[in-house]
Amino acid sequence: MLRNVGSTWVVTLVTIVVTYALTPFVIHALGQDGYGTWTLITSMTGYMGLLALGIPMASVRYLAQHVAEGDLKKTNQTIASCAGLYLMIGGAAALIGLALIALFVMGFDIPNALRAEARLAFALMTLQVAAGFIGLLPEGILLAHHNFVLRNVVRLGALMLRLALTVGLLKLHASLVMLALVQTACLAFDFGLCWALIRRTYPGVRLTLRYFDWGVVRRIFSFSLYVLLLTAGVRLTFETDALVIGAFMGVGPIAFYAVANSIVVYLMEFVIAIAAVVAPMATKLSTEGKLADLREIYLKWSKVALSLTLMVGLFLLTLGPQFIGWWIGPSFEAPAGQVLQILVLSSFVFLPVRGVALPILMGLGKPGLPAVAFLASGVLNLALSILLVGPLGLMGVALGTAIPNVLFAAVILTAACRELKVGTLVYLRYVVPRAALGALPVLALLLWFRLGVQVQGVAGLVAAGVAMVLLFGVTWVFFVYRNDPYVDLRGRFRVRA
Repeated sequence: MLRNVGSTWVVTLVTIVVTYALTPFVIHALGQDGYGTWTLITSMTGYMGLLALGIPMASVRYLAQHVAEGDLKKTNQTIASCAGLYLMIGGAAALIGLALIALFVMGFDIPNALRAEARLAFALMTLQVAAGFIGLLPEGILLAHHNFVLRNVVRLGALMLRLALTVGLLKLHASLVMLALVQTACLAFDFGLCWALIRRTYPGVRLTLRYFDWGVVRRIFSFSLYVLLLTAGVRLTFETDALVIGAFMGVGPIAFYAVANSIVVYLMEFVIAIAAVVAPMATKLSTEGKLADLREIYLKWSKVALSLTLMVGLFLLTLGPQFIGWWIGPSFEAPAGQVLQILVLSSFVFLPVRGVALPILMGLGKPGLPAVAFLASGVLNLALSILLVGPLGLMGVALGTAIPNVLFAAVILTAACRELKVGTLVYLRYVVPRAALGALPVLALLLWFRLGVQVQGVAGLVAAGVAMVLLFGVTWVFFVYRNDPYVDLRGRFRVRA
């Protein structure tokens, strides 16, 4: 399990580096209004992903079960049934997306100079999203076989392609259309290479519609409808903010929020790397009746998730605004920095639950409560954002996201503990106290760099980051994980998952 999570962390680190390089380049190439318009396009077309109806997560669960059972026939039936559904959904998405172009142009204050290319970019992204449904299938097959390393190698190749094409095409002609073409090219590369590797690695796997089975479809839908609600909640939580800002404040301020939110999203990717492995592992261990091992995974990786969130989150909380000012520009430091701090505070509670407790419930085939809770959280996010954007602006939208996330985490944590028969107090005693106490000297060090040294430039930020990592490492080895029943970083590191 550690190898699979580790390979995903490598992809996340490379993604952060690529994003670090591309974000200021794209903002300056397109301008603030252009970047805000692009964020609006990706947010609106992203909602069409709801048409997937939760099939990707459902397919991974059932494929993982069939792979664990060694049933190749059922595996191929599930693949074919998902492929047929994806093709039908993709066609519907293309029609719906093209119809939304008029709403996009008329419903938001798009600058006149950008309207023509924005319409074309929206159409291209609609087609990319429609094709992206079938593009999800190879990933599901690889994850069901627990072959995260191979999947992540392909993702690294796609990231390098995205970097090269974005820089090359935007230097040739900086436009929204070029960015949309980059997304389409990366999707084609990812799908083609993944499927070629699947054919070579798993020769018994077939992608043919002649194995399509309506009985399998009904079984997938019985699970995926809950996942649809979950996905709707995710969209409302993380994709709605740009729409609210665009509707009430214009496209320009979207860029401030998008920069801060992107940093939190990549912190979340580190934790979701755990989730991607935990969900199929939960299905496998449940199928094999190894619930004691699953409880150990739950506790051990929850503490790891909290530790990662604290390490990165404390730096962002104290020096994140200064980093944004150096990274993007001084005009972004205050507005984007305030948004970042609010979102990071909620992440300390939300991310460990999102990374471990939620995928365990999904892997166990218990999607009902998570789906309803995430949907309720998303609706509350939308309502609070609309209510608070007027008096508080961008900070109100950030609070509209942060508050529901904390409430969601409390509900899911309680449910996961109950399902695994782990007392909530047992969970909290193992995961939280030592990590929280260990964070205090790290926080004090970072506050000294901010208030005492008053770092601003890259040299000061790097020095603060290096010092923080060293202190964090020493504190976690000799205090947080000292005599830990599952992980001893002083020399007895055990991984039994």
